[in-house]
Amino acid sequence: MPYKSTYSKVALRQKPGAKGRISLYLDYYPPIVHPNTLKSTRREFLGLYIFAKADHPVKEEFNARMLEKAEAIRCARQLSIINKEFDFVDDTKQRENAVEYFKEFSNQKGGKYIYACTHFENFAGKGCTFADLSIDFCNGFREYLLSARQLKNKDKPLTINAASAYWLHFRSMLKKAHLDKYLKENLNNYLEQIDTEDVHKEFLTADELRQLAATPCKIDVLKRASLFSCLTGLRVSDVLNLSWENVVRATDGGYCVRIRTIKTGTEATLPISDEALELCGVPGKGIVFKGFKRPMIYAPLKQWIKEAGIDKNLTFHCFRHTYATLQIAAGTDIYTVSKMLTHRNVATTQIYAELVSEKKRETVGRISLRCCLSHLENDAPLTETISIGDILAYFNLN
Repeated sequence: MPYKSTYSKVALRQKPGAKGRISLYLDYYPPIVHPNTLKSTRREFLGLYIFAKADHPVKEEFNARMLEKAEAIRCARQLSIINKEFDFVDDTKQRENAVEYFKEFSNQKGGKYIYACTHFENFAGKGCTFADLSIDFCNGFREYLLSARQLKNKDKPLTINAASAYWLHFRSMLKKAHLDKYLKENLNNYLEQIDTEDVHKEFLTADELRQLAATPCKIDVLKRASLFSCLTGLRVSDVLNLSWENVVRATDGGYCVRIRTIKTGTEATLPISDEALELCGVPGKGIVFKGFKRPMIYAPLKQWIKEAGIDKNLTFHCFRHTYATLQIAAGTDIYTVSKMLTHRNVATTQIYAELVSEKKRETVGRISLRCCLSHLENDAPLTETISIGDILAYFNLN
């Protein structure tokens, strides 16, 4: 439905107040979007007062001046509304292309935001404007994501977690559009999230990490950046953008990185080990891992891992998992690990503690009190395994 152009009429009103004063305010009809609260309202109090009883010439003159000033403000507001300036969201912005806005927003963010934008364009079409965006329209995109196919593998449906991520990125765009005054309301307030599913988090054991570090890689900067992530827990986006200005000497004599994370915008100061610092190479200016590009974390990374003889479906993000699990396994408390990973909630870090617990459970069966009856009788080679209960029963019978 096209956006209907209307404007509010502004009237000057008076409201009795305390101490014999009358407050002056503007009354808008229909209501406008208040420039400070961004909520629909009819009243704007001007902070101007007049005397309820002008029983002195000075008071009469004061009232006249205040009323004159209030009337001037009323006229200015009325003119602004007619010119579509005061309401903040006007016909011009409503008619602008929402897809192009999303593209620009996505290109700034990078990564999965670009995929989310592509899906939105597939759903909405290239001509979608902000006037087209409504709660029902947005929920239609939500349903689309839940049944959409992957962009690269058309034969496979989007995973529920991918759909959830793309939906979250789309809602981030809506929030930004509202702040930029393209939308009168923050539609996020009326949209439900897509719940995610728990997935297996792959990581390297300490032995596998050493095995990978000992394996030559055809792209040296890829190897150094990957191992740096294993030793620091930094995401690929933060490793790509890490500059020498971020690497500073700490008060304890060591080194740390001061960054604003790309994904969450969190400010963090993270100590790094001497080994991690060595992986950065010779100190200089600009980007630390010069030549490190995102395409390297796909086929070239897979090839290096394969050459290391590690049979796991690892991605670059798994190096972050590796850092977390090895730290917790080594006894680092979960709160410290949470801070190092720049998690906003320690519950997110708890997942890695559970992974470590699973590994501990796997070790239980590696030491077994099992033997065979024939071995007990005549020291013959083990041919049949039995439990400790069977052993006790054997001795009781004999």
